[in-house]
Amino acid sequence: MIRMLVIGYSFGIRSERRLCEETHLNLAYRWFCRLGLEDKVPDHSTFSKNRHGRFRESGAFRHLFETVLQRCMKEGLVRGEGFATDASVIKADAQRQRAIPGEEATDWGNPDEAARPVREYLATLEAANPSDTPPKSVSLTDPASSQGNRTDQSHQENLFKTER
Repeated sequence: MIRMLVIGYSFGIRSERRLCEETHLNLAYRWFCRLGLEDKVPDHSTFSKNRHGRFRESGAFRHLFETVLQRCMKEGLVRGEGFATDASVIKADAQRQRAIPGEEATDWGNPDEAARPVREYLATLEAANPSDTPPKSVSLTDPASSQGNRTDQSHQENLFKTER
């Protein structure tokens, strides 16, 4: 898994799902990860299960990855400067008819009763989006989507911004 993460970092593959697909198809990646042609590539969920579960409290996974990354930087394999993101807009799986006005109170349940990963995710979202202005409308099906127009279409539809 660490070798796959090094590939992802080196080639700017930020999605674990895409990293698994690329490793499955690319013979050089398979060789680097010491996977034979018949060997199975780990599932993308294996990364998050280990990162958010098994290695969450100890920080061992992060320490191991950072140590390997520092060694790669020292050897000149990667520079460690930065990365670029592509903010794409895709059609959301949400209906406009299921949206409510943004200022209308919505009962999403008690966040204190949610599991730890959900609480951490909500806290991260709140920290990243400290806006006091409510959106015009909120989709009950997909609250992360927003109304918008694509440049090639004249009608409005629910869109979802992704970062790759």
